[in-house]
Amino acid sequence: MIKTENLTYSYSSYEDEVKKNVFENLNIEIKKGSFTAILGHNGCGKSTLAKHFNAILLPTGGKVYVSGMDTKDEDLVFEIRKDAGMVFQNPDNQIVAAIVEDEVAFAPENLGIPSGEIRKRVDDSLKVVGMSEFSGASTAGLSGGQKQRVAIASILAMEPECIILDEPTAMLDPRGRKEVISTIKMLNENKNITVILITHYMDEAVEADRVIVMHKGNVMMDGEPKEVFSHAEELKGFGLDVPQVTELTHNLIEMGYEIPSDIISIDECADVLIKYLKRGLNQ
Repeated sequence: MIKTENLTYSYSSYEDEVKKNVFENLNIEIKKGSFTAILGHNGCGKSTLAKHFNAILLPTGGKVYVSGMDTKDEDLVFEIRKDAGMVFQNPDNQIVAAIVEDEVAFAPENLGIPSGEIRKRVDDSLKVVGMSEFSGASTAGLSGGQKQRVAIASILAMEPECIILDEPTAMLDPRGRKEVISTIKMLNENKNITVILITHYMDEAVEADRVIVMHKGNVMMDGEPKEVFSHAEELKGFGLDVPQVTELTHNLIEMGYEIPSDIISIDECADVLIKYLKRGLNQ
């Protein structure tokens, strides 16, 4: 779906004219239909990388390909952004219409889609994200989680192959975060939409099937969540945490409990602890 070849990006700061590299010779491949979480401390380059994935930013060196299209080709930018939609951190910066259904219809209208097809796409997209009952509601009156789901519906209405989400839950409460992550996971599993999630919440990254850890513009880890989060001390060295259940598991192991070290979900942790307690009671 997306491929970088020796990607380099640099910028000049306001204070001086010295160019600073965000990353250099970065090589990443994102497979079609996958769900990839990209983690990293603030300033590591993960959001800058996300903006390269739909040509908001262009490489200063190397290449980025989206569905085989070179993001540096100006004639392909329109098609690239149809294939790879972007959802930003603050939905208020992305919502442009006063009414929910008008917001979702905005992108298809700009694509020149026939009105009958737009109506279908709006209805289908709102249904997918669980916002059908709010189609005539004011966007200003929605909660943060609801606004973010409308933003996702707006991208879905373009029928993209990939959705890139740049810390979409950073400004939401726990309920809103849960709503958005459930929606993202459903889109990946049921619609086979490629998902790239930029996040600093470890419990969100657990839902992905691949986790990439970045530090100072480099990929430091790349693998399945269980594999990546088993390196708790190394992650802490990059300024990151591990999922709370993983932290609990490691503490219990240090206390002498014989339980697996690769637990990353609450349900998995509960199952293991129940089995352990039952085993202890039967001895």
